[in-house]
Amino acid sequence: MAIGPLQIAIILIIALLLFGSGGRISSIMGDFAKGIKSFRKGLQDDDDEKSLEERGDQAMDVTPAKDAETKTSSTD
Repeated sequence: MAIGPLQIAIILIIALLLFGSGGRISSIMGDFAKGIKSFRKGLQDDDDEKSLEERGDQAMDVTPAKDAETKTSSTD
């Protein structure tokens, strides 16, 4: 079972089609890499939103007390 020159030529042509600059595998891998990058960016955006929500939980009520007393005394 020796590999002849015809089989080697067929293997080389298939390899060139798959891994060449215009091959489908290279374009699929490029799209796959873009998908991973956008996924990671989305994860970072989610982390940023969570940190903003955590800061919102620490917010203090700074409403002046006079405004609250005026509203209750005027309705009495």
